[in-house]
Amino acid sequence: MRKSLIWLTSLTVLIGTVGASGAATAAESATGSPTVAESAVGTDIKDRILAIPGMSLIEEKPYAGYRFFVLEYTQPVDHHRPWKGTFKQRLSLLHKDTDRPTVFHTSGYGLSTTPSRREPTRIIDGNQVSMEYRFFTPSRPQPADWSKLDIWQAASDQHRIFTALKKIYGQKWLSTGASKGGMTATYYERFYPRDMDGVVAYVAPNDVNNKEDSAYDRFFESVGTKECRDRLNAMQREALIRREPLQKKYKEWAATEGATFNTVGSLDKAYEAVVLDFVWGFWQYYGEDVCGSIPDAKAASDDEVYETIDAYSGWSFYTDQGLDPYTPYYYQAATELGSPDIELPHLKGLSRYGYQPARNFVPREIPTKFKPSAMRDVDDWVRKNANQMMFVYGGNDPWGAEPFRLGKGARDSYVYTAPGANHGAQVAGLVEAERTKATARILAWAGVDAPTAAAAQPLARFDAGLDKPAEDELSREHGVRP
Repeated sequence: MRKSLIWLTSLTVLIGTVGASGAATAAESATGSPTVAESAVGTDIKDRILAIPGMSLIEEKPYAGYRFFVLEYTQPVDHHRPWKGTFKQRLSLLHKDTDRPTVFHTSGYGLSTTPSRREPTRIIDGNQVSMEYRFFTPSRPQPADWSKLDIWQAASDQHRIFTALKKIYGQKWLSTGASKGGMTATYYERFYPRDMDGVVAYVAPNDVNNKEDSAYDRFFESVGTKECRDRLNAMQREALIRREPLQKKYKEWAATEGATFNTVGSLDKAYEAVVLDFVWGFWQYYGEDVCGSIPDAKAASDDEVYETIDAYSGWSFYTDQGLDPYTPYYYQAATELGSPDIELPHLKGLSRYGYQPARNFVPREIPTKFKPSAMRDVDDWVRKNANQMMFVYGGNDPWGAEPFRLGKGARDSYVYTAPGANHGAQVAGLVEAERTKATARILAWAGVDAPTAAAAQPLARFDAGLDKPAEDELSREHGVRP
């Protein structure tokens, strides 16, 4: 980490001198001091942001009470060797006021270019920076050296963006994200613990031992009611019993759509992968309240079974076309993050492949090698060093079966579970006492304490246009991934 600071100045020189096109850029100072051009840009926030070396504007979109910018920032492909080339990384900025605290958000996937506000941003009534994760298009180096996609490189992307914007947004900063975004916020804290003043990580899986996934089996044996579990299992089983007629429908659909199956290997493997996602997808995005809408498996027609699986799993997902946007995720799952493997005893004798490993969903030409130490390191660090970190899980979310936990070394840090919530769990869904305490801590970390902890509530009013469910681009499609 200290080594990264040594080359930071030389990297600024590199990016300030040569843009992605190789042309010299005019108003950028290698020393970090304002140039004549920078001094002349004025005080408009857009001018101040664009005076940052390597920052460029894609577009500005109006939204009442805010300025919203979609930006590109020049990043090194390899933070260990910043002179080896650069790429353009997208980010967005929901600007309220430089006197307000700032939330640094990432989904861990692509970037939405529509103004939106994460829950911590509403709680503290602040600014919000959102970052597209490296290697999700268009934030992908060309040519793509996949070995440069790892959690440290991504955390270093985030560190450089924070360092650049902190000069403008000088108040306190919190990082946040849901699912893979919550994982990303946690990894960022592990590698750069001095950057943020607090972390709010939602529904973040923590697969410490990729070879031991019995926690998922226990989850699916107990989640919801037995009646609902039996209903879902029966539908999943029926889809495999009727493999032949339903695959005929699948093959006809694929031919009509021009869908192919080169990455996963065959239509049969894709078919089973979709079916095996059915129960997981149901609990990840839905819940007990809609269980009654699942048809009775034995009485259902082939069309009803086919359409039900499609509604909760998505027949298109494991095609080449469906997998392609998620290649960076599956690459990371196959190299560092790990992926779930569950037993599914009710499918014994029917499943040919079981839960397929993440490697099956990465094109063959991209090499992968799993590094088991990566998640063990993060887990150990969180247990011993967590400081002003909050983890929020949903009681009925399968990804919460392997959560982050806190040890004796943790300080002012918390793990909360929203009863009955799925993968969209938020602080707002916690029981009242926990919700109030969690809100108070978030406000305190941001330097905007509530009048009293007992009265802690979001400082900004709900805005239906901004405060939508956490459905970032490339994060809520079918297919089992956080």
